[in-house]
Amino acid sequence: MKLSIFLFAILFSGVFSYAAENSTTKAQDKPASDSGIHLNVEKYKLPNGLTVVLHSERSVPVVSYQTWFKVGSKDEEPGYTGIAHLFEHMMFKGAKRYTNNDFDKVLRATGATYNAFTSQDYTGYYIDLPSDKLELAIDLESDRLEFLQLTDENLTSEREVVKEERRYRLDNSIMGKLYAETFAAFFTANSYMWPVIGFMEDLNTINLQKCKEFFKQYYSTNNAVVVVAGDFDSTHVKKLIEKYYGHMKPSEILRPTQKSEPPLTQQRRKVIEKDIQTEVFALSYGVPAQGSEEGYAFDLLANILSEGTSSRLYNKVVREAKLADAISAMNYSLMHHGLFMFTVNMKSLSSVNDRDKVLDIIEGEVWRVKNQNIAAEELEKSKTFVMKTYVDGLKTINGRGRLLAQSEVYYDDYSRMFSDLEKYNKVTAEQIRTVAKKFLNKNQSSLVVVTRPQSKKTAAQTQPTKTF
Repeated sequence: MKLSIFLFAILFSGVFSYAAENSTTKAQDKPASDSGIHLNVEKYKLPNGLTVVLHSERSVPVVSYQTWFKVGSKDEEPGYTGIAHLFEHMMFKGAKRYTNNDFDKVLRATGATYNAFTSQDYTGYYIDLPSDKLELAIDLESDRLEFLQLTDENLTSEREVVKEERRYRLDNSIMGKLYAETFAAFFTANSYMWPVIGFMEDLNTINLQKCKEFFKQYYSTNNAVVVVAGDFDSTHVKKLIEKYYGHMKPSEILRPTQKSEPPLTQQRRKVIEKDIQTEVFALSYGVPAQGSEEGYAFDLLANILSEGTSSRLYNKVVREAKLADAISAMNYSLMHHGLFMFTVNMKSLSSVNDRDKVLDIIEGEVWRVKNQNIAAEELEKSKTFVMKTYVDGLKTINGRGRLLAQSEVYYDDYSRMFSDLEKYNKVTAEQIRTVAKKFLNKNQSSLVVVTRPQSKKTAAQTQPTKTF
């Protein structure tokens, strides 16, 4: 529900309308709204299970061709963490019709923009290019889906690239380390406990046979969603999709069992020492998964607490108390679980006592939310911001494609991107108070701190404080 893996907040004041959805037979038209904003969307499936979502918008001669697979780091097994993200890299190493570096060469020649991304829940690939080159994108994507070059040489080269990326984004990144340790501290049973990029020891031991098994299992037509958005003729595109994908066979998908996370009964705390100047920490609460009704209230609450210089926590922590350089709240919704997370960048040379003061302010604001209704002006401001960000995301063809794909991957229903908006608009102050009381309790939280080693702190910075 957070329409926002790409857009962390979205704004609402109306509803979108959309066209009919199709399967192998024509479905009934869905009800339209009076918002004045329309997306023409059509969905159908091939016999081999490939889901295709078409959004035709012919005002600009550009098309976004996106292929999303329902596989992420949550589908990995212990000992093979990081393999989902590793495949994001392997998919650019060539196939049968486009070998080695041909994938890059032919796309660059067209002026295309292309990339990929991996999350806990999915892996996505996109190619944005001139609409008269659409068949080229379909040819390229279908080629690597069917004939990806899985060789020891390619595995060795991409393994080293990913390891270096891990060093940069996690091992040597303060915020990367903080987020990774936050998930590791909060989740003890579920596969969300490990980072998307994987553990270094697992990256070193993933072998070619395991790669082939992973590819066969998850890179299949019945585990994929293809979204075509932009300037194209639907009848022509359907023929091309059939031509390039229709003969492929589906796979039997056997995912690892997702273990339920036992409820927390007391706050978990963890301190990581690194040679840094600015301490950071994350206070996280367990909340419902993506798609839950409570998530709409939490998204708006995060906005109220920390979005912009007029927000509650920015005013109290950054502007008035001058204890931190930055503070944010975020509702991080995943397929099976969620975290409501506060992250704080403390002032340089701050003390443990300063951290405790910030925690007291956060806990005070949480108490206010649980015991006092949010003012109507605050709630409306949050909804307005959420809607504006959403509308901004729909200004690009790529943005529309991503929102359609995300809704289809999470819910098997692209139209959720429209009904979600209505639900944000209906959230009341009382609902926010109710969910805060239920989930934002100290014994249901974790606190992770990345700080300087004690030996490098001055006496003033190590004065006695709360037991940690």
